[in-house]
Amino acid sequence: MREFIVEADGGSRGNPGPAGYGAVVIDAESGETLAEAAEYIGVATNNVAEYKGLVAGLKAAHALDPAASVHVRMDSKLVVEQMSGRWKIKHPDMKPLAAEAARVLPGTRVTYEWIPREKNKHADRLANEAMDAGKRGEQWSPSASTAELDRPAAGASGAGTPAGPPGDAAAGAAKARAALAGASAGRGTGGAEAGFTASALGAAGAVAQGADVAKGADVRAARSVAAGGGSGVSVGGTTTGGAAVADAPGTAVPPVGWAASADLGAPATFVLLRHGETPLTPQKRFSGSGGSNPSLSDVGREQAVRVAAALAARGTVQAVVSSPLLRCQETARTVAARLGLDVHLEEGLRETDFGDWEGLTFAEVRERQPDALTAWLASPDVAPPGGESFTEVTTRVEAARERLLTAHAGRTVLLVTHVTPIKTLVRLALGAPPESLFRMELSAASLSAVAYYADGNASLRLLNDTAHLR
Repeated sequence: MREFIVEADGGSRGNPGPAGYGAVVIDAESGETLAEAAEYIGVATNNVAEYKGLVAGLKAAHALDPAASVHVRMDSKLVVEQMSGRWKIKHPDMKPLAAEAARVLPGTRVTYEWIPREKNKHADRLANEAMDAGKRGEQWSPSASTAELDRPAAGASGAGTPAGPPGDAAAGAAKARAALAGASAGRGTGGAEAGFTASALGAAGAVAQGADVAKGADVRAARSVAAGGGSGVSVGGTTTGGAAVADAPGTAVPPVGWAASADLGAPATFVLLRHGETPLTPQKRFSGSGGSNPSLSDVGREQAVRVAAALAARGTVQAVVSSPLLRCQETARTVAARLGLDVHLEEGLRETDFGDWEGLTFAEVRERQPDALTAWLASPDVAPPGGESFTEVTTRVEAARERLLTAHAGRTVLLVTHVTPIKTLVRLALGAPPESLFRMELSAASLSAVAYYADGNASLRLLNDTAHLR
């Protein structure tokens, strides 16, 4: 039986943002590159892109030999673990993609291996080339690709890599493509990882999927509304291409903080209100979705009254949306009553589920479960025992953000929520890494604000304002 190695990668510049994918099929015996695939897909998220890249690689392998066995190598822990059956697929957007991948070849002939990002350069470079082409309003072209030149020599990337040298034909073809394109092997690709989708995704439907959440994030936190992109697959020297749709071709994206130009219209503005104090707040206890669901304390109710007066004086809020947890609903109802608005609930705005740590102080957790606490602080993918990771929280917060932006384009909306969702929205607007969650202070009943523009930019306008409480 013939054996192939499929290397695939996916990502987006903004997560969600302009995305592309890259996939390569390698002969396991000779190390020769047999097929390359890449596509710019418009707006998508890293994990959607990674799954699409997997599907593309598997389909390319199937086209070469439907009876072959395939060893998949990816730097996405999420995709590898889910497709291997060790992690449950929770997000509804991931389930059909995983099912599609599973249908390409019988599961008994496909194995999965996680590899570090630096050992997945070929697929990463293909994806970046596709995203760069989409940004120029073009489709990815195998004839202009130099991705093969970034591929390490066989045997240099560890287990699952062919022992023999790459085929001369593949190496020669790559050099010829580089010469024809007039490009050097060091041509910049923007640093973002690739994402792969066969069809363009609108911004309203693009949802972040969890692991590798900050991967390839553009510092502008771009949320481009491009509707499509170019695609191409090179198999055995044959090229097929898709129609190209420009993602604002030739248009420079203004730096964050610049005022939107008149033709962009009014931004959607989220005024982010942390709920008022509960009895657990001054004790600094973990209080998430899985705990006692406390109501506001007397202090918290007074805080809600004060923030309601401040927002009424501004007169800009047009809708009120709240986390379903009691402390947020109480805060939201107080404000909404003052503004003459209804309160709408959004499940995605609930606080992190802290599992076994609910109701405990940080010191108590450190004493009882020091190893678990250390692991949690070190990685956004790690959840408290029985709880929810920050990666999982980001997935649902981004999904909620997209739903709300679609429903409230150009409006000012008050989101009454919790520490983690607010910090997550802020860090995504800034393009900041997950560890920034531990470097922000958010007081009870504080106000923050983020504006989202039609060109894809997000701008942080306010953070932890408590002037109304003094």
